[in-house]
Amino acid sequence: MGGIGKTALAVETAHQACSQDWFPGGTLFVDLRGYDDDPVTADQAVLALLDALGVRGPDLPKTTARQYDAYRQLLAERQDRMLLILDNASDPAQYLPLLPGTDRHRVLITSRDRPDSLALRLIDLETLPPDDSAALITRALHDADERDDRPAGEPDALRELTALCGHLPLALQIAAAMLRRRRHRGIASLVDEIRQAGDAMAALDNGTRGTDQYGRSLTLRPVLETSYRRLPPCQARLLRLLALAPGAETSTDAVAALADLCTETTVSLLEDLAATYLVTPVWADESPDGGMRWRLHDLVRAFGVGVVAGDAGLVEEGEAARERVLDFYFARADAADDWLWWLPGRPVPGFFGGRGEALGWLDGERSGLVAAVGWAERERYAGTALRLAVCLAEYLGWRRYFDDWVAVGRAALGAAGRSGDRTDKADAWANLGAALRGAGRVTEAIDAHTRSRDLHQTAGDYPREAVAWGNLGTALREAGRVAEAIDAHTRSRDLHQTVGDRHHEAIAWNNLGTALREAGRVAEAIDAHTRSRDLFQAVGDRHREAMAWHGLGVALQEAGRMAEVAEEYGKALEVYREFEDWYRTGRVLHNLALIHASAGRPAEARACWLQAADAYTQAGAIPEADQARRNAEQ
Repeated sequence: MGGIGKTALAVETAHQACSQDWFPGGTLFVDLRGYDDDPVTADQAVLALLDALGVRGPDLPKTTARQYDAYRQLLAERQDRMLLILDNASDPAQYLPLLPGTDRHRVLITSRDRPDSLALRLIDLETLPPDDSAALITRALHDADERDDRPAGEPDALRELTALCGHLPLALQIAAAMLRRRRHRGIASLVDEIRQAGDAMAALDNGTRGTDQYGRSLTLRPVLETSYRRLPPCQARLLRLLALAPGAETSTDAVAALADLCTETTVSLLEDLAATYLVTPVWADESPDGGMRWRLHDLVRAFGVGVVAGDAGLVEEGEAARERVLDFYFARADAADDWLWWLPGRPVPGFFGGRGEALGWLDGERSGLVAAVGWAERERYAGTALRLAVCLAEYLGWRRYFDDWVAVGRAALGAAGRSGDRTDKADAWANLGAALRGAGRVTEAIDAHTRSRDLHQTAGDYPREAVAWGNLGTALREAGRVAEAIDAHTRSRDLHQTVGDRHHEAIAWNNLGTALREAGRVAEAIDAHTRSRDLFQAVGDRHREAMAWHGLGVALQEAGRMAEVAEEYGKALEVYREFEDWYRTGRVLHNLALIHASAGRPAEARACWLQAADAYTQAGAIPEADQARRNAEQ
């Protein structure tokens, strides 16, 4: 892409190659200015090359054809190998006539466009790795003043600055120039300035003047504008819309929804944009849509957003596109959520082939889904974004993405509050409370669940009030307020029994059993977990049945009935593994390790600790995994 450092790399490579005598015949360099308003033609370039080869004035052939003949003849006669650098080409017509007629010499071409129709060796340049980005700015500052110790003194600010520059060499050079100008201010001051501007491109372009060593302006926007202006209308439209997509990477299906195009047309346009290096294809092996996703560089995205914002017609085009992709995300997430809640005997959900495929799609689209819920602050999107938030709750809790879940919950609560619908607001408080509890913010969770319960009570909605009591009870138990938790779970159970909801009654019994056990009322806890297990078996919910087996095992362990414990844990472990519930798998293995250790079986205990560590790692629970490994080594 523009600003990636093609010219700098080509010139540095040429210097190094010549210093090692690879090209004893010397180097010729032509800037074809392919992305300027008036690009250099091959006919103009050959005149410059002939001049560099000593052919000028009266020796210069009069016609263009003779000039090319003279140029090729000179190269053919030269026995010493030469390097020809044709820089900044936008069209093969600029450089094909300039290729030597002999394979003795070498040619290096730089371009923002991939010439797929030609059998040329292609070297794609990517943005710099973070460490190299930091090294570039550090060296640029030290080259100007070896006493400049800001990079060493502000490593965190330096890393943040390189990230704001998108690790793009041109942006990094601009940032270095700005730091040289403000030599008495820290790197953090520039980071703050860029963040306050809200537009890294604008902040960088406004912060420096001048050119680089090749005479090119140190500005970002003109580089991207020249690439954008060259696009056909259909490609320019897709680039603009892709800049509005939620998330850093977007699947082909989501891009098609944005653009309101069929998949085949969308892929063709995306491939065209990828050939101009404005879009980067990213292969994700495990994604169910064929694996291809599409990424915009952060600065390209900012440029596209700016183009849209500057035109009322494009703003409406973008709003409609966002509405389409939000509808797409909700429809797919709703179908995936159906699989997460599906029980045998019920109608089989549509679209996805099973639970695993549904989870795979949610994993691949997670960042986009979470970002899309954030659009709920706009009235146009609030209703769909709110429904999408509900669809994501089970998934985010299952995968333990609690920070994302809290962000989704807060966005949904804001949308529900603006809608004025009491049920939506109560459900949003419940969703946020569950996320806060998962994140360990129990006091806030209690407040959220209390608000949800009060709203449902006021509305006289007994089924939802029953669920709210259960949520509140779990938060109270985790806060150590066990007596209050027992009361809340009892109320939840009684209400579910009143409305005849056996499935939720089973959940309430299981939660009550856990609270009773923590209160020391182990016999009652065993009875509660047993009732829960039997009800889950009756309704066919195998995953929650495993949770009841797990709770029953813990209660039996505390009661000293060790002969029964292994069977309960074994049944729970089998189902957890089947459902790929790795966090709870780790918890069961943790309990089994404790049993083996207390029984004087260290080898068996160590094996369980190591298995628990693996399960916790798959669940993303790294602190628990590390602790399990430490336990295994004791």
